[in-house]
Amino acid sequence: DVLLRAIRVAELERADHVTLTPGRTTRNVGVRATALLFHLSCVNLISGVNRDRPKSHLGLGAFNLVRATAYRQCGGYEALRLTVLDDVKLGLLLRRAGKRTRALLGADDVEAHWGTNAFSTIKLMEKNYFAALDFNLPLALGGGAFITLLMGVVALGAVSGTGAGLAAALSPFCLVVPAAILARRIGWSWSVALGVPFVVPIFICALLNSTFMTLRHGGIRWRETFYSIEALR
Repeated sequence: DVLLRAIRVAELERADHVTLTPGRTTRNVGVRATALLFHLSCVNLISGVNRDRPKSHLGLGAFNLVRATAYRQCGGYEALRLTVLDDVKLGLLLRRAGKRTRALLGADDVEAHWGTNAFSTIKLMEKNYFAALDFNLPLALGGGAFITLLMGVVALGAVSGTGAGLAAALSPFCLVVPAAILARRIGWSWSVALGVPFVVPIFICALLNSTFMTLRHGGIRWRETFYSIEALR
């Protein structure tokens, strides 16, 4: 009944587009902690589209339900033929066309297999993260350096022997509270949230790996086709 409920949301909210976050098929704690961190990164985007904030947009490849008339009016996939993040950009096209999006937690209604362990994210996100920054190398390196610096402050705080240092060392655990709330909302044990602070470095590695591999190959190989950076830009 997932489609029925999604259509009901579209009708009740007068929405042209309904997107759902994906759950995970595996019960591996590391993978679920990674999934929770991904959900946290989407929270502001979900809030933005659900409150109809100007310029807010979102699309998730696991589930995009689009009203046919809205899809045709925004240009559809003809306008996205050289877009790596076609799911997110579909939401952008619809927003630019004045259409309304609603985003919901898919949990077990929509499942996506992201690998057998948390480190699978590094390989699976190889095509996505640099593309999400529009192949902007200074932004990718600057963002990676900034978060690495924050992690360094956390590590130094742990050995500083001061109250401020201890507070800095424990600061990543602030993520546990919102992650625990999300875990309960999607039917997982709140204890999975305890692993979220420890998987943050994986996302940094995924960003840097995506940047390095894309530049090394001069583009992205996706679905048996190679796309050069020049074409994608």
